[in-house]
Amino acid sequence: MNMLGKIALVTGATRGIGKAIAGRLKAAGAELVVTGRDQALLQAWEDQGALAIRADVTQVQEVNDLIEATIRHFGQLDVVVNNAGVTQDGLLMRMSDADWNKVLATNLTGVFHVCRAAIRPMLKQRQGKIVNISSVIGVIGNPGQTNYAASKAGVIGFSKALAKEVAGRNILVNVVAPGYIESEMTRALTEEQRHKIVQMIPLGRTGQGDDVASLVHFLVSEANGYITGQTIHCDGGLVI
Repeated sequence: MNMLGKIALVTGATRGIGKAIAGRLKAAGAELVVTGRDQALLQAWEDQGALAIRADVTQVQEVNDLIEATIRHFGQLDVVVNNAGVTQDGLLMRMSDADWNKVLATNLTGVFHVCRAAIRPMLKQRQGKIVNISSVIGVIGNPGQTNYAASKAGVIGFSKALAKEVAGRNILVNVVAPGYIESEMTRALTEEQRHKIVQMIPLGRTGQGDDVASLVHFLVSEANGYITGQTIHCDGGLVI
């Protein structure tokens, strides 16, 4: 699963799952383009040789500029991993329009913005691989996360349709739906909440960023040439 010569863009690469994915692809030999909104954390990637560009995926022009800068710098774009995401939890009866719109704008519309811009060079190249990060919450739902569940379910439907659109140009589009992965978000849980979650997971533990990174690495590598339009759960068996 050598990635030498491949140009890979990872959004939301400054923390958690995105950072683990970017690290795995870099270790496999890919030339990295990373983006996020924290300039200090992006600088750390730049210090490691990545092309680090601050961009907000909710802003069309910033996304278009990101893809154009990638092509100018490397001449191609082979892999895109859409990982940027936010939560703004709350019961529906108390949820504001702002909380709804913020989550949908980043988690779903952001994926649309990046994919729309990225498929242009991929269509010309007649090859490419896209992995969009969803969540098991988009499959099974969760109280207090109607906005998040809607956004992540939308990513799944969007990716299936896109996979059909671009398959004729050898562009593969898949979804990875993580379960409860150790991150900044999950570390905010109480011990009681964590215990209840672990009880629901057949493997009896929460996941690590590297668990997701390994799956993404396979999907975007040359080892995968025939899987597209799929949603693969990385959740320790939670959804079963």
